Amino acid sequence: MSVEAIVDNLNQVLSSGAGLDGSLKMNFGDDGVVRIEGTTVTTDDSDADATINITLEDAVAMMNGELNPTMAFMQGKLSVDGNMGMALKLGNLLED
Repeated sequence: MSVEAIVDNLNQVLSSGAGLDGSLKMNFGDDGVVRIEGTTVTTDDSDADATINITLEDAVAMMNGELNPTMAFMQGKLSVDGNMGMALKLGNLLED
């Protein structure tokens, strides 16, 4: 799965109107970034309320339900800079 596929997947999830009440960026290192603000998903690398640092491979595994976000955090596979609550809101949206 590519960054563009993740953008498409998130656009589909957020098309129901549920979104974030702020901004969140997923940083995949050299593979790029995905930024969510409200219900808008882009690959813009501007500042966000929270940044999740994760490999593209682990992000895909999380989106496919193959990697538990809490376990990924505990294992050091992801880190969060900024507003941890915003990162948790993304998890809730993906579970719905």
